[in-house]
Amino acid sequence: MTAPIASPAAAEAVIDPKSYAAWTPLLDLFDQLRSEGPVTRIESPRGDHDPFWLITGYDEAMKVSKDNQTFLNAPRATVFTNHSGEALAREVTRKQGEESPNLVSSLVVLDAPKHPKLRRLTQDWFMPKNLKSIEERIRQLAARTADKFVAASKSAPGADPVVDFVPLVAAPYPLHVVMQILGVPEEDEPKMLFLTQQMFGGQDEDLSQSGMAEMTPEMISQIVFGAVAEFETYFEGLAAQRRANPTDDVATILANATIDGEPISARDRAGYYIIVAAAGHDTTSASTAGAMLALAQDPDQFARVKADRSLVPGIVEEAIRWTSPVQHFMRTASADVELGGVQVKEGDWLMVNYVAANHDPAQFPDPRRFDASRPANRHLAFGAGAHQCLGLHLARLEMRLLFEALLDRIDAIELAGEPKRAKSTFVGGLKTLPLRIKAS
Repeated sequence: MTAPIASPAAAEAVIDPKSYAAWTPLLDLFDQLRSEGPVTRIESPRGDHDPFWLITGYDEAMKVSKDNQTFLNAPRATVFTNHSGEALAREVTRKQGEESPNLVSSLVVLDAPKHPKLRRLTQDWFMPKNLKSIEERIRQLAARTADKFVAASKSAPGADPVVDFVPLVAAPYPLHVVMQILGVPEEDEPKMLFLTQQMFGGQDEDLSQSGMAEMTPEMISQIVFGAVAEFETYFEGLAAQRRANPTDDVATILANATIDGEPISARDRAGYYIIVAAAGHDTTSASTAGAMLALAQDPDQFARVKADRSLVPGIVEEAIRWTSPVQHFMRTASADVELGGVQVKEGDWLMVNYVAANHDPAQFPDPRRFDASRPANRHLAFGAGAHQCLGLHLARLEMRLLFEALLDRIDAIELAGEPKRAKSTFVGGLKTLPLRIKAS
């Protein structure tokens, strides 16, 4: 078939951070593009980025995610960037001795044979068997977080108290969990949150704290690169501490890690810390807020899950699909291949758009409806194949324990204003969620 080419307006919308803050129009756009074909050519009207294939179909996204030989992470930028952003990344990494289009050398940008070797360093730590050893600590933290949320609702000013779920619960709770796992002192958690928001929310003036609603791509790149540099400095200091005084945390594993008998490089170590620290909480934060929004919008579903806690895992899984916090990854074709009826050439760049794939009605009937009892919920929010999210079991555990604690303490919940989403093409979700609650 002839490959569909997006209109200039659609092409701009796919890469515009503001598009991802307007959820319904974004899903409408993906539905429209998918109706013309599950793989669409995106070309820059201004010539400021390379063309790429946008994947909106679930089956095609699953194929790319699982075929890690044909669709590679490393050759091109793994997160969408324009020419100036890539040039800046190459300049920074060249000075570090390893030029790359990817600023951070983390698991998400690497291919075999290096990727599986690095992944194995901590993979057992994040498996359910090991997570059992910290489950009680997470349960206690969930209970304290839920108590603080209820207390905040009771002390909120006015006769009709309103509380914002994101800064009170969704942001700090998973942050605290993952920082404990990494061994970051509690007093440094605000710094970690700030840097994560700058790195993943650099396109949003509220999250980047730039105060500028209209930022050029170059300005956004500078914010993100500055956050990465601060992360790298911080975690090199933490690694030095753990080499001198080892403990039982992930920071110690990484500080002393070796591959093929050699210590891992400072760049790889920093990238590992950053992906665990930043992606390990920001994505769970987004899914947690998404679940709370869905329950606030559907009192009947809230009542059902409050009465039947066996539905909580379904709430968690559906929230992860419905929210799709990691909104895309880029891949590079290593060979000519047919995908979704179009011919992809060796060297072509592809965007696996998880928001679109997780709202493909061919896989998820009535995909915009939040359904905790959705059967066979094989979403792609955690990816698939060799690059499936390392922390998926931790994310599910955190969310399950938190919602069990919240349901114990809350009898009713409703929206108290318009929630706001982050302007971000990469990691996205709610940045505000005003609620009214009735405590038990």
